[in-house]
Amino acid sequence: MLQSEVKNSTATSSLNLSRGKWLVLIAAFLGWMFDGLEMGIFPLVARPALQDLLHVTDDKLIGQWMGYITALFLVGAAFGGFIFGWLGDRVGRVRAMTLSVLTYSIFSGLCYFATVPAHLGIFRFLSALGMGGEWALGVALVMECWPQNKRPLLAGLIGAAGNAGYVLIALLGIKFKVTVDSWRWVMLAGAAPAVLSIFINFFVPESERWKEAAKKDSSSPLKEIFSARLRKATLIGIALASVALIGTWGSVQWLPLWADQMAGSTMPKAKAYTQIAAAVGAMFGCFGGSLLAGKMGRRPAYFLLCLGSLGICAYLFRFLHEFNALFLVTVFFTGAITAAFYGWTPLYLPELFPTRVRATGQGLSYNFGRILAAVGVLQMGSLMQHYNGSYAKAGATISLIYIVGMGIIWLAPETKGRPLPE
Repeated sequence: MLQSEVKNSTATSSLNLSRGKWLVLIAAFLGWMFDGLEMGIFPLVARPALQDLLHVTDDKLIGQWMGYITALFLVGAAFGGFIFGWLGDRVGRVRAMTLSVLTYSIFSGLCYFATVPAHLGIFRFLSALGMGGEWALGVALVMECWPQNKRPLLAGLIGAAGNAGYVLIALLGIKFKVTVDSWRWVMLAGAAPAVLSIFINFFVPESERWKEAAKKDSSSPLKEIFSARLRKATLIGIALASVALIGTWGSVQWLPLWADQMAGSTMPKAKAYTQIAAAVGAMFGCFGGSLLAGKMGRRPAYFLLCLGSLGICAYLFRFLHEFNALFLVTVFFTGAITAAFYGWTPLYLPELFPTRVRATGQGLSYNFGRILAAVGVLQMGSLMQHYNGSYAKAGATISLIYIVGMGIIWLAPETKGRPLPE
């Protein structure tokens, strides 16, 4: 009788653990997907929104404001990665993730009420706090709840989920024509993820690894990640994430605006088609980046991603000059190669930090890179002025950042085959 009860108890516990893993993955996938929606929503509406608020059609001025607002968004994500990552290490991944999703939902929806470009900048900054936090918390939670041999596949899923959000918002842009009269309704759609916070709060189980670490140690996460033992890992993480983020936000994120400029008013859906091509390519690329790192090692994979990104961006920005089928095909491959980093980073960054400071460490590393990316975005705005409104010339210049990544990666530790540090 006693043996039967023990067996039943063990079976029930195993079933609960299995169900818990899937609930964690579903919540994190949806959180990442809505992260992608939040990131993709502004490139879709930026040009008509700024034309409306500034009462101009000059792309030099629009490009400059796009740079300011995007930079604020990136800085907000950087602070959010730190704030919510720290909170996740102190009070738990699930509670902090609930708050992060609620934050980016509310402030994204508030963009509907903007009356001047500065309002967009403020609301995008505040929504980015939650978006940056959700990435750090979701990655930590999934990597701690699933087995080691599943990490490369899950890392690819993380990146692909974000780009699924890009596709969704771009499909909305095709179905719902985004113009100077309608862009506000698209921003209002950004409030939809608030529903997800309810699901996370009531149904998603907390990380058992975090619970055990919290019992043993009451660490100071920020102090520890900059201690002598972890300082190098933190700085390396920041540098590697920065290269990928500068390349994406400083050049690739501007492709919908460039397409809109080339196509003109006769094809208002050009920006949505461009965003879909880049996002669908990115979904494949995220799986490719993580699986490549799982097979051949983290360092050689990152080097090849930098080399491929440099080549495809050079072709796109230097040799294509009109919106057509070739442009969209090239954008697809550009999205695939440059976004492969977002399958690589959620695999590599958790491997640099122990459980008790993982959310803070990887969140700060990845999202601090957004601050440096914000500098790249502002440079893109300045280059737009310098090149007289040419997205192509400005993008070609910014994409040279991948050369830096090809060198930095060899300073990083190789972590292939190692368990997550405790």
